Amino acid sequence: MLNAVHELLKTYKNYDPAAKSLLEIALLYPGPKALGFHRIAHALYKSHLYFLARLVAEISRWMTGIEIHPGATVGRRLVIDHGVGVVIGETAVIGDDCIIFHGVTLGGLKFDPVKRHPTVGNHVLIGTGAKVLGPIRIGDNAMIGANAVVTRDVPAGATMVGPLAIQK
Repeated sequence: MLNAVHELLKTYKNYDPAAKSLLEIALLYPGPKALGFHRIAHALYKSHLYFLARLVAEISRWMTGIEIHPGATVGRRLVIDHGVGVVIGETAVIGDDCIIFHGVTLGGLKFDPVKRHPTVGNHVLIGTGAKVLGPIRIGDNAMIGANAVVTRDVPAGATMVGPLAIQK
């Protein structure tokens, strides 16, 4: 567990030239705090302690401005840059080494009790304010531009930009 925390903090340090120390990142950056709370909430959720899981997630949201449903699956070394306004839905799956900027939503389009949130591959960058909606797949090494609205699958290595998520 401590290795995973250290690995995450080093990832933030390597990503952000403004970060001066691992202690600064651990104490003052909302992303690592939200991810730490999420690990606890997710463990509670998997143990069918849904109320406690949601309570931990709610406390995290109050403290960080980042809302991650306890049911969401989050890979290793996720960087949530700035973070305020990030929403990650219950059935979302995020791969390893992804970057998510503030205001991003990984949301659903239906209320049915099925897989209704995106699956994000490894090494994906999702720009500020992007809305990635529905049970779609974002391929490895894809990039989603700022404020894009994505409602269909994105192939590996593709870049999606604009309000209608036009592939480039």
